[in-house]
Amino acid sequence: MTHILCISNQKGGVGKTTTAINLSAALAVSEKQTLLVDCDPQANATTGIGIDKKRIEKTLYHGLIGGVDPEQLIVDSEIAMLKVIPSRVELIGFEVEMMSAPERESVLKKMLSRIKTPFEYIILDCPPSLSLLTINAMAAADSLLIPLQCEFFALEGLGQLLQTVKRIKQQANPRLKIAGVLLTMFDTRTNLSHQVAEEAERYFKHLVFKTTIPRNVRLGEAPSFGKPILLYDATSTGAISYFNLAKEIMNSRLSSKTT
Repeated sequence: MTHILCISNQKGGVGKTTTAINLSAALAVSEKQTLLVDCDPQANATTGIGIDKKRIEKTLYHGLIGGVDPEQLIVDSEIAMLKVIPSRVELIGFEVEMMSAPERESVLKKMLSRIKTPFEYIILDCPPSLSLLTINAMAAADSLLIPLQCEFFALEGLGQLLQTVKRIKQQANPRLKIAGVLLTMFDTRTNLSHQVAEEAERYFKHLVFKTTIPRNVRLGEAPSFGKPILLYDATSTGAISYFNLAKEIMNSRLSSKTT
């Protein structure tokens, strides 16, 4: 059965797209058929996974407006078990075109339901805003992963995100759960990182992932080469961290099936 995981935080620069790319890659390398869907008009996940935006004819936008069968949008990545639905700047037009459309919050959910390929995981990378695209992703998802950078003001704005989640659960997707809060850009040498971790654990309690994503030069370099960290430098601390995150997510899903 497919599990759809939405990665969202309305703050920019929190490691959202980095997490979408590298978690998808780690799941795929763990022999899980995985689909990465780039729901952000900036299309950083598309570029970061190594897809040339100039060479693709159809993107997520064309699937959402109903012009193309979603199966035709799926493209290969360098990892055999990782496929991608790419994005491009035209996705900005989705919000304008769907402004008055009925059930506009569930367009992505309906599109994904038409995908026949048997993916075990579908990862949705959202824009850094609580936009209609983000709402569509939450409405389509089984669970939400929230990246939280270990910096000043990290928790600022999370209340608004959680209120949005609450509204989505009430109106569009009662099954949506919070998969967890992922601490990113963690620097063990600074008191600030440890303080943010303590605050997050106090605020979210058991929802904070055991895995933390460190500040790592190789992790920052990988997107400019169009590669997930696992292909760029598999021995780096960033690669190891995302493997550990993938294990946590797979194990939590297995335990939830058996309880």
